[in-house]
Amino acid sequence: MPVFDFNDAPVSKEKCVCTYTTFQSNEPEATPEKPILVLDNHKKQWAHHSAGMFTNPIKRSTFEFQEEDGVVPADILKMDARFVSLLKWLGENHIHVRLSGENREDGYAVYKIRETDLGGGTKLSAADGFLQFMIERLLASSAPEDGIEEEDADELGDDMRLTSLQSITDFMNCAGKTLPDNIRLWAKRNLAVARSNEVSPEERRHAQRALSTMMNIQWKNNYFESIDPEEARRILDEELYGMEKVKQRIIETIIQINRTHTLPAYGLLLVGPAGTGKSQIAYAVARILKLPWTTLDMSSINDPEQLTGSSRIYANAKPGIILEAFSMAGESNLVFIINELDKAASGKGNGNPADVLLTLLDNLGFTDNYMECMVPTSGVYPIATANDKSQISAPLMSRFAVIDIPDYTAEEKKIIFSRFALPKVMKRMSMKPEECVLTPEGLDIVIEKHSGISGIRDLEQAAEHIAANALYQIEVNHVKQVVFDAEMVEKLLG
Repeated sequence: MPVFDFNDAPVSKEKCVCTYTTFQSNEPEATPEKPILVLDNHKKQWAHHSAGMFTNPIKRSTFEFQEEDGVVPADILKMDARFVSLLKWLGENHIHVRLSGENREDGYAVYKIRETDLGGGTKLSAADGFLQFMIERLLASSAPEDGIEEEDADELGDDMRLTSLQSITDFMNCAGKTLPDNIRLWAKRNLAVARSNEVSPEERRHAQRALSTMMNIQWKNNYFESIDPEEARRILDEELYGMEKVKQRIIETIIQINRTHTLPAYGLLLVGPAGTGKSQIAYAVARILKLPWTTLDMSSINDPEQLTGSSRIYANAKPGIILEAFSMAGESNLVFIINELDKAASGKGNGNPADVLLTLLDNLGFTDNYMECMVPTSGVYPIATANDKSQISAPLMSRFAVIDIPDYTAEEKKIIFSRFALPKVMKRMSMKPEECVLTPEGLDIVIEKHSGISGIRDLEQAAEHIAANALYQIEVNHVKQVVFDAEMVEKLLG
């Protein structure tokens, strides 16, 4: 077995000694019990806060503590595999840092690393927050599946945005193999283009823009933590009235995720009349999964290029809507809410947008024409809505578990209006419950006025009208309460 130095390149035993082993971790935060690295403390117990610097690659794998009596080295004993490239970068660039750790029997467990100005060192490209940004990104990432290999030495590997070439370069070096292999290699090639004097300024600009977009996305694995079914049910009951079959199907999906720790192979297709709460169901599922969400409105997409992006050969080229959604979310695990899927087959001469959706829904990876790189989609959960499933092609339908959303009955509309719609509007207007009262007869007239209309959107607008009228009377006529009976509702709603 070759001996590795801090640069993870094979070297001779005479040149250096690798003192540490790596361990796999997917912990989202570092603690004294689950540290970033462990340093040797059998000769000296280190202070809780200790300053110093990681060694140059030509030395032992150590941390040099800045003590009052000079520099005292301590070997690195073990390290979270996600942080090997970052610590290598800190050592190569002589970045002065302050460690926070605790002394244990097995060594000094370091759980915080901060940049500090001790003089003589090189600052990171974006000193204000860059190191903390990197640590947060690494803690949110997955452990490298195959550990640290020899080839890593030669490969590049949220409040802050990576835009400059220097900050992008620093990030790539520090991220190492926490980036998916194909994205790491893609980034190396694009960085070479962005720095090259042999290509046009336009090509360099495109390469830098693509790098900034890709590196600002947290590329996560497809492992999902267990979800509390009771909490999921509480959210569904809070967001939706009735719809027991729909809720049952969603809870079944949650149970499946808890067993496999991966998303189901099929997304959800919610089919029903307009205004029946299909989008609200989708938002509730995203909330349950604790994932960011984005929407694709298929009625406004008539060219596949809107989804796939345009080639960099064009001056005004840009990524497509799908890749931009990853960028806006800041991570690769998200809920795609595809509205009006029944309008997806309405391309206008340049291809069919539905064909692009198929590649996204298959979870085998999606390639954007501008990025020129396949991005993983195993963490994407699609939820589509449609009014008429007969207009959806068979290939698209086969990618979803279909849930039919029936229209509400008159009794359900009464409950939704009185318990949800009107109180919600009054709360938004800072009104007290006793300021606007609707009699049972008045409620009957409200429902009767909307008996031939599917969904509850018009009911919500009626609630807005009634509450606004009550507020007007309270403020202008100086009354304390407005009671809407059948006659008043009839006159107000016409």
